[in-house]
Amino acid sequence: MMIDAMMTRRMEEATRLTRDGKLNEAMAVLQGAMPSEPHVAGDTFEGSCQVIDEEASTWQPSSAESMFRQARKTTATVNPGGDIGRSAAWRDTWRQLRESMAQPEPARPCEAAEPGAFSAGSFTNAAGTRDYKLYLPSGYHGQALPLVVMLHGCTQNPDDFATGTRINRLAEEQLFCVLYPAQPMTANSSKCWNWFKPEDQQREGGEPSILAGMTRQIIDAYGLDASRVYVAGLSAGGAMATTLAMTYPDLYAAVGVHSGLPHGVARSIPDALGVMQGGTGPLGGGGSKQGSAWASQVPAIIFHGDRDTTVHPSNADRVVAQYAAGKGASGPEGGVETTVARGQEPNGHAYTCTRHHDAEGHPRLEQWVIHTAGHAWSGGDPRGSHTDPKGPDATKEMMRFFQYQANPVDQAGCSKL
Repeated sequence: MMIDAMMTRRMEEATRLTRDGKLNEAMAVLQGAMPSEPHVAGDTFEGSCQVIDEEASTWQPSSAESMFRQARKTTATVNPGGDIGRSAAWRDTWRQLRESMAQPEPARPCEAAEPGAFSAGSFTNAAGTRDYKLYLPSGYHGQALPLVVMLHGCTQNPDDFATGTRINRLAEEQLFCVLYPAQPMTANSSKCWNWFKPEDQQREGGEPSILAGMTRQIIDAYGLDASRVYVAGLSAGGAMATTLAMTYPDLYAAVGVHSGLPHGVARSIPDALGVMQGGTGPLGGGGSKQGSAWASQVPAIIFHGDRDTTVHPSNADRVVAQYAAGKGASGPEGGVETTVARGQEPNGHAYTCTRHHDAEGHPRLEQWVIHTAGHAWSGGDPRGSHTDPKGPDATKEMMRFFQYQANPVDQAGCSKL
């Protein structure tokens, strides 16, 4: 950071002058080091967290600068109009300033986030601020674990979504961390992620930039594995998960979409309602020229109930089309292997799972159709909203799919049913 580098050089010069007994000259050097304007705010942690990247934070006086200002104030009171070098108060404060320069305090991650705890924090960048909850499994001891970003649906919050998906329990068993960004009512009156707004459909802008920036900060703060970062969501959260896969394929290694919608097919609330009801919207659905222009290279697993009356089931096919185009996976024109498996949950829903393979034969795309299921997280805990405990466990299947992408060994998946 330019201000920090300049401040360091001037501090070093002031220290040298002090050793030579030239305290007036040292004070003059430091006076020139004081920033007159705060620099632009960037990525910060707030609430229970400290600033992780000082360069991007809202400017605050350093401890050295604060002591220097206090020294000037004290000297003006004790020895007004006199030589500042003769003030005992100044000498004591100057000594403390030099000691603080020699022993800077390093930035630390969120101290409130303890292993096995569900901790709260907040992230800010130029696009806005979002709160979040973070789950670190009790087996976390600083190792490079995977991270799963979970995007709740409309009317939900991180606590509700964690309860309904039961993913924290799975994180304990399999050792990964879970990040739950929270959409406030100030951003959307129903707490929906704004997947249908043009400004929230782009890289380095709007909500995608907030979510990606939050993800990166958590990775850096806790030393997590940047090659094993995944994103999943329900409904509007599923739509935003696809948007992140489209706009940040370099950050997210795989995506899970439950009862979601394709990226870029709506530009307003009326558009969104039309797409949700099964229409294609002004930009077209999966088969139109404009709609098919969107494609992601990110491996994807998609769940949707075929009795969903909130988000029409046809949207699942449109989502699949965007990922199939991105991976060159099998499809009507692909010619690469596709496997279809059918199953039945005991006392629950039947389902059909279609697995698509890329040109190398790796399964990179799965589509699960949950028969007779509505708009709810399949296999979820009924204590959470929008859950259906009678379906196959979407949480476990998503994690199985995510882990396969990092370690492509023969695992029991939908093709093994």
